[in-house]
Formats: sequence, C-alpha cells, structure tokens
Amino acid sequence: MQDKHDQKSGQRLTRPGGGAWQDPTRAVHAGPRPQAQRGLINPPVDRASTIIYDSVEAYMDRHQGLYDEVIYGLYGTRTTFALAEAVSELEAGHATVITSSGTSAIALTLTAFVGEGDHLLVADCVYGPTRKFLTDVLARFGVEVEYFRPDIGPEIAALCRGNTRLIYMETPGSQTFDMIDVPAIVAVARSRNILTAVDNTWATPLFFKPLAHGVDVSLASATKYLSGHSDCLLGTMTAGSEAIYRRLKDAAARWGNCASPDNCYLVHRGIRTLDARLERHQRTAATLIDWFLDQPEVVAVRYPAHPADPGHAIWKRDFAGASGLFGVQLDRLTSPETAAFFNELSLFQLGSSWGGFESLAVPAWPAPIRDFPSGEAEGALIRIHAGLEAPQDLIADLNAAFRRVRAMRDGKRTS
Repeated sequence: MQDKHDQKSGQRLTRPGGGAWQDPTRAVHAGPRPQAQRGLINPPVDRASTIIYDSVEAYMDRHQGLYDEVIYGLYGTRTTFALAEAVSELEAGHATVITSSGTSAIALTLTAFVGEGDHLLVADCVYGPTRKFLTDVLARFGVEVEYFRPDIGPEIAALCRGNTRLIYMETPGSQTFDMIDVPAIVAVARSRNILTAVDNTWATPLFFKPLAHGVDVSLASATKYLSGHSDCLLGTMTAGSEAIYRRLKDAAARWGNCASPDNCYLVHRGIRTLDARLERHQRTAATLIDWFLDQPEVVAVRYPAHPADPGHAIWKRDFAGASGLFGVQLDRLTSPETAAFFNELSLFQLGSSWGGFESLAVPAWPAPIRDFPSGEAEGALIRIHAGLEAPQDLIADLNAAFRRVRAMRDGKRTS
C-alpha cells in the first residue's frame, strides 16, 4: 500500500474545548503532526521518482490515488503533501497543489479552467508575466482575454458573457498596488456560475483569505513571503472545493509540473516564521513610507495600508495587515539621476522578486502595459521591498541616494 494523505479537511487546528487557533499559531503548527512523522518535528525530505508497489493489482490501480496518495514522484511525495496541507490550513481551503514556481501556478490556474472559444476577464493590474502568458499562450489557443479596470466592482456584470469562464484578479495589483473589490466581483461571478481566482502573493493567507470571500482559487508565489529567504522557487494553488482541486491537480499532472521536495521543505520551514517576519516587514514599510512622504521629490506612495492610498477603504475592510512591498512615485528621474540613485545604494539591492529578508529597490518604468492607465506613466515609479534590516539604516541609505540626485540637479541649476 502507498502512503495515504488527507490534506482536505481544512482548519484542523482547534483549541482544546473547541474554537480555531489564531493564524500565528497555525503558521507554526500547520501540516502533519510529529506523531504522523515518527516524532520528527519537521517533515522529512522525500526525493523520489519511482514508487514501487506490492502487487500488480496495486500497480495497475495506482492512478486512483492521484489526488491524495504518493503514486509517482511527479505528482508529489510526503514532503509535497506536508507543505500542501500547511498552506491549505492557512488559506482555510479544501486542498492545495504545489507547483514549481509562482508563474507556473498562474499558468496552470488559467489553463485549468479556460479553453478555445472561452472568454476570460482579467484585472488590468496583473503581474507582467501573467499578461505575457495571456498574450503569448492563451490567446494563441483561442481564448478571448478581456481586461477590466481594477476599480470596476459590481459593474463587471456588464462585461460578463455566456462564455465567460473565469475572472482572474491580483490584489493589490502589480507595480501600481491597485485594490480590487473582491467580494463585489465574486457576488457577480457566482450569480452567473463564473469561477474566480486571486493572486494572493502580496498579502499571504495571514493577511487576506480569498476563499473566505467566495473565491474559487487562491494562488501565490511561495518563492516570496512563504519562503522568506530568497533561495527557492515554488507556487501554490489552493482550491475551495474538491472539484476545483481535482481540476488544478489534473492541470499540473498534464503539464508535467513538479515541485522540488527540497524547495517544499524550505518553504514549509519558512512558513513557521511567516507571522514574525511579516510583522517586521509591515512595520518597517510604514516607517519608510512616513520618511518618503517628507521628501520633496515624492509625488505619492502606493501602499493600500496607508490612509492616503485610494484603495485604503477596501484594504481596511478585507485585509488583516500589509506586507513590505510598496511603490514610490517621484516627480521625475533622468537616466543620469537614475544611475545616481540606484547604483551606489549600500543596503538596498537591485533584484527581481521580493519577500525575502533583504531590502530591494528597483525602477518600475517604463510604465507597466495597461489597457486602463492610472497615471503611472507620469514621473518615475520605483518599487521598494522593506526587508528585515534596521529601519534607520535603510533610511540612511535612501537619504544618501536622494542627496546624490539633488546634487546633480543643483549642479545643473548653477551651470
């Protein structure tokens, strides 16, 4: 017999006498109990391709266990299932499929539910690689993709058609941090039997639970905050029902998408400190934002947790916290000023991704491609990830960068 796993009961961690544990406790304990792992406090790392069977009958019936058993390395080992169980716990979901990267989770979610002749509604503020996948792959296979304004709310009903199969969202939006009224859109979708999916990477399930708002799939790049250490790639797709879970699992199987057991172990380990890390990321981001807003070159800060952000009301209503990623809109930056700002930073690093222990600062221009521009093309937008360094050290680094830019501008004015 092969190992049997059941990650699909959801919210299993309960206090003695009843009631659910709070999310910080769940992050520490989510996943199989040590008693189920021969006393090991952490799940074992099972590296496997071939799984052997006791009989020809068991071998011939092996695919019956695709959804909840270890039947072949491609479909997951005990390490994969342990992480999936932990993520399902935090998302309050039915079950989770682990994928090789955040981008693969996006692609698999989309291909699981739309095909030739289908209409797909997508928030205009989605991650750049998501947009490229829609343009370069799904459109080529006969899917009609239509983008909608992030602030559309219940008016999305006017865009829904008889062949609309899925509404795909990312909130806050990539680069510009637009907030989406997820409950309003879900209400419209459910009344028309349209599925919904949300990229929840920014908030993590500690700060936002899409499935609790009626969303069908909550997906994330576990590469970022769930891992927290900038050393692995992984994605998650959490389903709100058994039927949705099977569609996601089938899509991953058909595309041959496989999550590394070593990366699963690293992400599972990262989840144990997720609450503590997010609290620090959030606190440091707030400190940096207050400092940025005092700088004369700063036109606006894009961070929905800030009261001045246009999406603050939705964030305050639906979210339990904010992460360390935000945008800063400057008045302008010429190419020489850009080099002066970024090239001599000492603590902030120039690099893609975010969610790790280190602080990052990158230019976010040219402006993201949008069907409905929101002013991001004006001036210079930079993206900041507030890491785990001391906030005052980060401010000193940024202060030096602004001094370099001001010196260049003063030099031009006097010449």
